[in-house]
Amino acid sequence: MTGSRRSFLKLWAAAPALGLSTRARAVEHSSFDPWVEVRPDHLRHNVAQIQRRAGGRKVLAVIKNNGYGLGVAAAAHAIEGEPAIAGFAVVKLHEAATLRDAGVRKPVLCMGPIGESDLEEAVALDIEPMVYTPVGATLERIAARRGRPVPIQVCVDTGIGRVGVPYREAAPLLRDLGQRRGVKIAGTMMTFTEDPDFDPEQLRRFQSLCDALTAEGVSLGRRHAASSFALFQNETAFLDMVRPGMAIYGVYSETPFRALGLMDLRPAVALRARVAYVKQLRAGDSAGYNRAYLAQEDVWVATLPVGHADGLPRLAAKGGKVRIGGRLFPLVATVSASHCIALLGPEPRARIGDIATLFDWEDGSRPEDLAAGFGGSVYDLLMHLSPLLPRRIL
Repeated sequence: MTGSRRSFLKLWAAAPALGLSTRARAVEHSSFDPWVEVRPDHLRHNVAQIQRRAGGRKVLAVIKNNGYGLGVAAAAHAIEGEPAIAGFAVVKLHEAATLRDAGVRKPVLCMGPIGESDLEEAVALDIEPMVYTPVGATLERIAARRGRPVPIQVCVDTGIGRVGVPYREAAPLLRDLGQRRGVKIAGTMMTFTEDPDFDPEQLRRFQSLCDALTAEGVSLGRRHAASSFALFQNETAFLDMVRPGMAIYGVYSETPFRALGLMDLRPAVALRARVAYVKQLRAGDSAGYNRAYLAQEDVWVATLPVGHADGLPRLAAKGGKVRIGGRLFPLVATVSASHCIALLGPEPRARIGDIATLFDWEDGSRPEDLAAGFGGSVYDLLMHLSPLLPRRIL
Protein backbone atom coordinates (compact mmCIF):
# COMPACT_ATOMS: atom_id res chain seq x y z
CA MET A 1 0.00 0.00 0.00
CA THR A 2 1.30 3.43 -0.82
CA GLY A 3 1.21 6.13 1.82
CA SER A 4 -1.48 8.10 0.01
CA ARG A 5 -3.67 5.04 -0.44
CA ARG A 6 -3.33 4.06 3.19
CA SER A 7 -4.10 7.61 4.32
CA PHE A 8 -7.26 7.57 2.20
CA LEU A 9 -8.36 4.25 3.66
CA LYS A 10 -7.78 5.49 7.20
CA LEU A 11 -9.80 8.61 6.50
CA TRP A 12 -12.62 6.61 4.89
CA ALA A 13 -12.76 4.20 7.84
CA ALA A 14 -12.88 7.07 10.33
CA ALA A 15 -15.39 9.19 8.42
CA PRO A 16 -18.57 7.81 10.04
CA ALA A 17 -17.20 8.46 13.51
CA LEU A 18 -15.31 11.69 12.91
CA GLY A 19 -17.26 13.44 10.16
CA LEU A 20 -15.65 15.23 7.26
CA SER A 21 -16.51 18.84 8.06
CA THR A 22 -17.08 21.21 10.96
CA ARG A 23 -20.74 21.44 10.00
CA ALA A 24 -21.10 17.65 10.01
CA ARG A 25 -19.42 17.40 13.42
CA ALA A 26 -21.72 20.06 14.82
CA VAL A 27 -24.91 18.44 13.51
CA GLU A 28 -23.73 14.86 14.10
CA HIS A 29 -26.64 12.48 13.41
CA SER A 30 -30.33 13.33 13.22
CA SER A 31 -32.38 11.94 16.10
CA PHE A 32 -34.31 9.98 13.46
CA ASP A 33 -31.27 8.42 11.79
CA PRO A 34 -31.01 4.66 12.36
CA TRP A 35 -28.15 3.45 14.50
CA VAL A 36 -26.30 0.29 15.50
CA GLU A 37 -25.74 -0.69 19.14
CA VAL A 38 -22.86 -2.95 20.19
CA ARG A 39 -22.66 -5.00 23.41
CA PRO A 40 -18.99 -5.74 24.24
CA ASP A 41 -20.10 -7.75 27.27
CA HIS A 42 -22.00 -10.11 24.98
CA LEU A 43 -18.96 -10.48 22.71
CA ARG A 44 -16.84 -11.50 25.69
CA HIS A 45 -19.54 -13.89 26.89
CA ASN A 46 -19.68 -15.54 23.47
CA VAL A 47 -15.89 -15.95 23.35
CA ALA A 48 -16.05 -17.77 26.69
CA GLN A 49 -18.83 -20.02 25.38
CA ILE A 50 -16.84 -20.82 22.24
CA GLN A 51 -13.69 -21.69 24.17
CA ARG A 52 -15.66 -23.93 26.51
CA ARG A 53 -17.24 -25.69 23.52
CA ALA A 54 -13.81 -26.03 21.91
CA GLY A 55 -12.36 -27.79 24.95
CA GLY A 56 -10.21 -24.87 26.04
CA ARG A 57 -8.58 -24.30 22.66
CA LYS A 58 -7.58 -20.83 21.56
CA VAL A 59 -9.88 -18.78 19.33
CA LEU A 60 -8.82 -17.02 16.13
CA ALA A 61 -11.59 -14.42 15.91
CA VAL A 62 -12.86 -13.72 12.40
CA ILE A 63 -13.82 -10.03 12.28
CA LYS A 64 -13.92 -9.61 8.51
CA ASN A 65 -16.40 -7.41 6.63
CA ASN A 66 -16.29 -4.56 9.14
CA GLY A 67 -16.52 -6.87 12.12
CA TYR A 68 -19.74 -8.48 10.84
CA GLY A 69 -21.31 -5.02 10.96
CA LEU A 70 -20.11 -4.03 14.44
CA GLY A 71 -17.05 -2.15 13.22
CA VAL A 72 -13.74 -3.96 12.84
CA ALA A 73 -11.84 -1.95 15.46
CA ALA A 74 -14.75 -1.98 17.92
CA ALA A 75 -15.03 -5.76 17.68
CA ALA A 76 -11.30 -6.26 18.19
CA HIS A 77 -11.02 -3.87 21.14
CA ALA A 78 -13.95 -5.56 22.89
CA ILE A 79 -12.30 -8.99 23.02
CA GLU A 80 -8.55 -8.51 22.54
CA GLY A 81 -7.99 -8.68 26.28
CA GLU A 82 -9.63 -12.11 26.57
CA PRO A 83 -6.98 -14.82 27.16
CA ALA A 84 -8.89 -17.15 24.81
CA ILE A 85 -8.25 -14.86 21.82
CA ALA A 86 -5.15 -15.93 19.89
CA GLY A 87 -5.58 -13.22 17.28
CA PHE A 88 -7.84 -11.86 14.57
CA ALA A 89 -8.60 -12.72 10.95
CA VAL A 90 -9.84 -10.35 8.25
CA VAL A 91 -10.06 -10.58 4.46
CA LYS A 92 -9.31 -7.05 3.27
CA LEU A 93 -5.82 -5.67 3.72
CA HIS A 94 -7.14 -2.23 4.64
CA GLU A 95 -9.05 -3.81 7.55
CA ALA A 96 -5.85 -5.43 8.80
CA ALA A 97 -4.09 -2.06 8.59
CA THR A 98 -7.04 -0.41 10.37
CA LEU A 99 -6.60 -2.81 13.30
CA ARG A 100 -2.93 -1.91 13.65
CA ASP A 101 -3.72 1.81 13.36
CA ALA A 102 -6.32 1.32 16.12
CA GLY A 103 -3.68 -0.10 18.45
CA VAL A 104 -4.55 -3.79 18.23
CA ARG A 105 -1.47 -5.76 19.28
CA LYS A 106 -2.42 -9.43 18.94
CA PRO A 107 -1.67 -11.31 15.70
CA VAL A 108 -3.70 -10.28 12.65
CA LEU A 109 -4.15 -12.69 9.74
CA CYS A 110 -5.15 -11.29 6.34
CA MET A 111 -7.01 -14.10 4.59
CA GLY A 112 -7.45 -12.14 1.37
CA PRO A 113 -4.98 -11.72 -1.49
CA ILE A 114 -1.97 -9.48 -0.95
CA GLY A 115 -0.04 -8.37 -3.99
CA GLU A 116 3.75 -8.57 -3.85
CA SER A 117 3.88 -4.76 -4.02
CA ASP A 118 1.89 -4.59 -0.76
CA LEU A 119 3.45 -7.59 0.94
CA GLU A 120 6.42 -5.79 2.47
CA GLU A 121 4.29 -3.05 4.02
CA ALA A 122 1.85 -5.63 5.35
CA VAL A 123 4.72 -7.50 7.00
CA ALA A 124 6.07 -4.22 8.37
CA LEU A 125 2.69 -3.74 10.07
CA ASP A 126 3.06 -7.22 11.59
CA ILE A 127 0.20 -8.57 9.50
CA GLU A 128 0.40 -12.29 8.74
CA PRO A 129 -0.35 -13.05 5.07
CA MET A 130 -2.31 -16.14 4.12
CA VAL A 131 -0.12 -17.90 1.56
CA TYR A 132 -0.98 -20.52 -1.05
CA THR A 133 1.39 -19.73 -3.94
CA PRO A 134 5.19 -20.05 -4.28
CA VAL A 135 6.24 -16.75 -2.69
CA GLY A 136 9.03 -18.16 -0.57
CA ALA A 137 11.79 -16.24 -2.35
CA THR A 138 9.94 -12.94 -1.93
CA LEU A 139 9.40 -13.65 1.76
CA GLU A 140 13.08 -14.46 2.16
CA ARG A 141 14.06 -11.09 0.69
CA ILE A 142 11.65 -9.29 3.03
CA ALA A 143 12.99 -11.27 5.99
CA ALA A 144 16.57 -10.34 5.08
CA ARG A 145 15.69 -6.63 5.05
CA ARG A 146 13.82 -6.76 8.35
CA GLY A 147 16.35 -9.02 10.07
CA ARG A 148 13.90 -11.68 11.26
CA PRO A 149 11.64 -14.38 9.81
CA VAL A 150 8.25 -13.51 8.30
CA PRO A 151 5.31 -15.25 10.02
CA ILE A 152 2.74 -16.61 7.56
CA GLN A 153 -0.22 -18.98 7.48
CA VAL A 154 -0.71 -21.48 4.67
CA CYS A 155 -4.16 -22.19 3.24
CA VAL A 156 -4.86 -25.65 1.84
CA ASP A 157 -7.83 -26.23 -0.47
CA THR A 158 -9.34 -29.57 0.50
CA GLY A 159 -12.40 -29.20 -1.71
CA ILE A 160 -14.03 -25.78 -1.42
CA GLY A 161 -12.29 -24.67 -4.63
CA ARG A 162 -12.06 -21.02 -3.66
CA VAL A 163 -8.53 -20.21 -2.59
CA GLY A 164 -5.73 -22.29 -1.16
CA VAL A 165 -3.13 -24.60 -2.63
CA PRO A 166 -4.88 -27.83 -3.78
CA TYR A 167 -4.29 -30.53 -1.18
CA ARG A 168 -2.68 -32.81 -3.79
CA GLU A 169 -0.08 -30.10 -4.49
CA ALA A 170 0.30 -28.72 -0.97
CA ALA A 171 3.17 -30.86 0.34
CA PRO A 172 5.89 -29.38 -1.94
CA LEU A 173 4.82 -25.82 -1.11
CA LEU A 174 4.75 -26.48 2.64
CA ARG A 175 8.13 -28.22 2.50
CA ASP A 176 9.62 -25.29 0.60
CA LEU A 177 8.24 -22.70 3.02
CA GLY A 178 9.09 -24.80 6.05
CA GLN A 179 12.78 -25.12 5.18
CA ARG A 180 13.33 -21.43 4.54
CA ARG A 181 15.12 -19.62 7.38
CA GLY A 182 13.32 -16.38 6.58
CA VAL A 183 9.83 -17.90 6.89
CA LYS A 184 7.92 -19.02 9.94
CA ILE A 185 4.74 -21.03 9.35
CA ALA A 186 2.53 -19.79 12.18
CA GLY A 187 -0.49 -21.77 11.06
CA THR A 188 -1.93 -24.13 8.47
CA MET A 189 -5.61 -23.88 7.64
CA MET A 190 -8.50 -25.14 5.53
CA THR A 191 -12.15 -24.23 5.00
CA PHE A 192 -15.11 -26.61 4.99
CA THR A 193 -17.77 -26.61 2.29
CA GLU A 194 -20.35 -27.15 5.08
CA ASP A 195 -21.71 -30.16 3.22
CA PRO A 196 -22.16 -32.71 6.05
CA ASP A 197 -21.49 -35.61 3.69
CA PHE A 198 -18.29 -34.14 2.24
CA ASP A 199 -16.76 -32.35 5.25
CA PRO A 200 -15.36 -35.57 6.79
CA GLU A 201 -13.48 -36.26 3.56
CA GLN A 202 -12.09 -32.73 3.58
CA LEU A 203 -10.84 -33.18 7.12
CA ARG A 204 -9.33 -36.57 6.26
CA ARG A 205 -7.39 -34.98 3.38
CA PHE A 206 -6.14 -32.18 5.61
CA GLN A 207 -5.10 -34.41 8.50
CA SER A 208 -3.38 -36.90 6.19
CA LEU A 209 -1.34 -34.07 4.66
CA CYS A 210 -0.45 -32.55 8.03
CA ASP A 211 0.45 -35.88 9.61
CA ALA A 212 2.78 -36.78 6.76
CA LEU A 213 4.56 -33.43 6.82
CA THR A 214 4.85 -33.42 10.60
CA ALA A 215 6.45 -36.86 10.42
CA GLU A 216 9.02 -35.34 8.03
CA GLY A 217 9.80 -32.63 10.57
CA VAL A 218 7.96 -29.77 8.84
CA SER A 219 6.61 -27.35 11.43
CA LEU A 220 3.05 -26.36 10.47
CA GLY A 221 2.18 -24.07 13.36
CA ARG A 222 -1.38 -24.17 14.67
CA ARG A 223 -3.76 -26.15 12.47
CA HIS A 224 -7.26 -24.73 12.23
CA ALA A 225 -10.41 -25.45 10.25
CA ALA A 226 -13.49 -25.01 12.47
CA SER A 227 -15.73 -22.07 11.66
CA SER A 228 -18.92 -21.30 13.62
CA PHE A 229 -20.69 -24.00 11.56
CA ALA A 230 -18.17 -26.68 12.50
CA LEU A 231 -18.40 -25.76 16.19
CA PHE A 232 -21.86 -27.30 16.15
CA GLN A 233 -21.21 -30.10 13.70
CA ASN A 234 -17.80 -31.67 14.11
CA GLU A 235 -15.69 -31.81 17.28
CA THR A 236 -12.92 -33.64 15.44
CA ALA A 237 -12.38 -30.47 13.38
CA PHE A 238 -11.36 -28.35 16.39
CA LEU A 239 -7.69 -29.31 15.85
CA ASP A 240 -5.25 -26.86 17.52
CA MET A 241 -7.44 -23.75 17.33
CA VAL A 242 -10.95 -22.78 16.20
CA ARG A 243 -11.78 -19.99 13.75
CA PRO A 244 -15.36 -18.75 14.33
CA GLY A 245 -16.99 -15.61 13.02
CA MET A 246 -20.77 -15.46 13.44
CA ALA A 247 -20.78 -17.23 16.82
CA ILE A 248 -18.62 -14.47 18.31
CA TYR A 249 -21.39 -12.01 17.53
CA GLY A 250 -23.91 -14.20 19.28
CA VAL A 251 -25.81 -15.42 16.26
CA TYR A 252 -26.60 -19.02 15.35
CA SER A 253 -25.61 -19.43 11.70
CA GLU A 254 -28.18 -22.20 11.16
CA THR A 255 -31.63 -22.33 12.76
CA PRO A 256 -31.31 -25.92 14.13
CA PHE A 257 -28.13 -25.02 16.03
CA ARG A 258 -30.10 -22.79 18.40
CA ALA A 259 -32.01 -25.74 19.85
CA LEU A 260 -28.96 -27.96 20.43
CA GLY A 261 -27.97 -26.27 23.69
CA LEU A 262 -24.25 -26.54 22.91
CA MET A 263 -23.59 -22.83 23.42
CA ASP A 264 -25.55 -19.95 24.92
CA LEU A 265 -24.90 -17.26 22.32
CA ARG A 266 -26.04 -13.71 23.00
CA PRO A 267 -26.42 -11.30 20.07
CA ALA A 268 -24.01 -8.39 20.45
CA VAL A 269 -25.57 -6.05 17.89
CA ALA A 270 -28.85 -4.17 17.46
CA LEU A 271 -30.33 -2.08 14.65
CA ARG A 272 -32.74 0.62 15.75
CA ALA A 273 -34.48 3.72 14.44
CA ARG A 274 -37.25 6.04 15.59
CA VAL A 275 -40.75 6.14 14.17
CA ALA A 276 -40.78 9.06 11.75
CA TYR A 277 -44.47 9.18 10.82
CA VAL A 278 -47.77 7.54 11.80
CA LYS A 279 -50.87 7.72 9.64
CA GLN A 280 -54.07 5.94 8.77
CA LEU A 281 -54.67 4.19 5.47
CA ARG A 282 -58.27 3.90 4.40
CA ALA A 283 -59.60 0.75 2.77
CA GLY A 284 -58.29 0.75 -0.79
CA ASP A 285 -55.27 2.97 -0.04
CA SER A 286 -51.86 1.64 -0.98
CA ALA A 287 -48.30 1.86 0.33
CA GLY A 288 -44.92 1.23 -1.22
CA TYR A 289 -43.65 1.12 -4.77
CA ASN A 290 -45.94 -0.65 -7.23
CA ARG A 291 -48.67 -0.42 -4.58
CA ALA A 292 -47.08 -3.44 -2.90
CA TYR A 293 -49.46 -3.13 0.07
CA LEU A 294 -53.18 -2.57 -0.49
CA ALA A 295 -55.30 -1.90 2.61
CA GLN A 296 -58.34 -4.15 2.79
CA GLU A 297 -59.74 -2.12 5.69
CA ASP A 298 -58.86 1.03 7.61
CA VAL A 299 -55.42 0.50 9.21
CA TRP A 300 -52.63 2.51 10.79
CA VAL A 301 -49.04 2.33 9.61
CA ALA A 302 -45.72 3.67 10.89
CA THR A 303 -42.92 4.85 8.62
CA LEU A 304 -39.41 3.98 9.83
CA PRO A 305 -36.41 5.85 8.36
CA VAL A 306 -34.34 2.72 7.73
CA GLY A 307 -34.02 0.89 4.42
CA HIS A 308 -31.85 -1.32 2.27
CA ALA A 309 -29.17 1.37 1.97
CA ASP A 310 -28.73 0.97 5.74
CA GLY A 311 -28.57 -2.79 5.54
CA LEU A 312 -32.21 -3.87 5.98
CA PRO A 313 -32.79 -6.40 3.19
CA ARG A 314 -35.54 -5.69 0.67
CA LEU A 315 -37.03 -9.09 1.49
CA ALA A 316 -37.71 -7.98 5.08
CA ALA A 317 -41.10 -6.67 3.94
CA LYS A 318 -42.10 -10.25 3.09
CA GLY A 319 -42.56 -11.54 6.62
CA GLY A 320 -40.13 -9.60 8.81
CA LYS A 321 -41.26 -7.93 12.03
CA VAL A 322 -40.18 -4.87 14.00
CA ARG A 323 -40.57 -4.26 17.73
CA ILE A 324 -42.12 -0.97 18.85
CA GLY A 325 -43.17 -0.38 22.46
CA GLY A 326 -42.77 -4.06 23.34
CA ARG A 327 -45.01 -5.28 20.48
CA LEU A 328 -44.03 -6.93 17.24
CA PHE A 329 -45.50 -5.47 14.05
CA PRO A 330 -45.15 -6.86 10.52
CA LEU A 331 -43.19 -4.98 7.90
CA VAL A 332 -45.30 -4.49 4.80
CA ALA A 333 -45.23 -2.89 1.35
CA THR A 334 -41.60 -2.47 0.26
CA VAL A 335 -38.26 -1.75 1.86
CA SER A 336 -36.97 1.22 -0.08
CA ALA A 337 -33.48 2.69 0.11
CA SER A 338 -34.16 4.72 3.26
CA HIS A 339 -37.60 3.73 4.55
CA CYS A 340 -39.77 0.81 5.52
CA ILE A 341 -43.36 0.58 6.75
CA ALA A 342 -44.76 -1.26 9.79
CA LEU A 343 -48.41 -2.29 9.95
CA LEU A 344 -49.85 -1.19 13.31
CA GLY A 345 -53.37 -2.53 12.80
CA PRO A 346 -56.73 -0.86 13.49
CA GLU A 347 -55.31 1.38 16.23
CA PRO A 348 -52.35 3.83 16.20
CA ARG A 349 -50.20 1.75 18.56
CA ALA A 350 -47.06 3.84 18.00
CA ARG A 351 -46.13 7.50 18.07
CA ILE A 352 -43.59 9.61 16.26
CA GLY A 353 -40.27 9.30 18.10
CA ASP A 354 -40.88 5.80 19.50
CA ILE A 355 -37.86 3.52 19.22
CA ALA A 356 -38.29 0.79 16.61
CA THR A 357 -36.03 -2.26 16.89
CA LEU A 358 -35.33 -4.27 13.77
CA PHE A 359 -33.21 -6.72 15.73
CA ASP A 360 -31.34 -6.91 19.02
CA TRP A 361 -30.69 -9.51 21.75
CA GLU A 362 -34.24 -10.04 23.04
CA ASP A 363 -36.08 -13.25 22.20
CA GLY A 364 -38.41 -12.65 19.29
CA SER A 365 -36.23 -9.84 17.98
CA ARG A 366 -32.90 -11.60 17.57
CA PRO A 367 -31.25 -11.37 14.14
CA GLU A 368 -32.19 -15.00 13.58
CA ASP A 369 -35.85 -14.18 14.30
CA LEU A 370 -36.00 -11.35 11.78
CA ALA A 371 -34.24 -13.45 9.12
CA ALA A 372 -36.51 -16.43 9.73
CA GLY A 373 -39.58 -14.22 9.31
CA PHE A 374 -38.76 -13.40 5.70
CA GLY A 375 -36.79 -16.55 4.88
CA GLY A 376 -33.50 -14.69 4.44
CA SER A 377 -29.92 -15.17 5.56
CA VAL A 378 -28.86 -13.87 8.94
CA TYR A 379 -25.47 -13.09 7.36
CA ASP A 380 -27.15 -10.45 5.19
CA LEU A 381 -28.46 -8.65 8.28
CA LEU A 382 -25.06 -8.22 9.91
CA MET A 383 -22.57 -8.05 7.08
CA HIS A 384 -24.62 -5.58 5.05
CA LEU A 385 -25.09 -3.02 7.83
CA SER A 386 -23.96 0.28 6.38
CA PRO A 387 -20.58 1.47 7.71
CA LEU A 388 -22.06 4.99 7.65
CA LEU A 389 -24.48 4.19 10.48
CA PRO A 390 -23.30 5.40 13.89
CA ARG A 391 -22.13 2.65 16.25
CA ARG A 392 -23.05 3.12 19.90
CA ILE A 393 -20.94 1.04 22.27
CA LEU A 394 -23.09 0.16 25.27
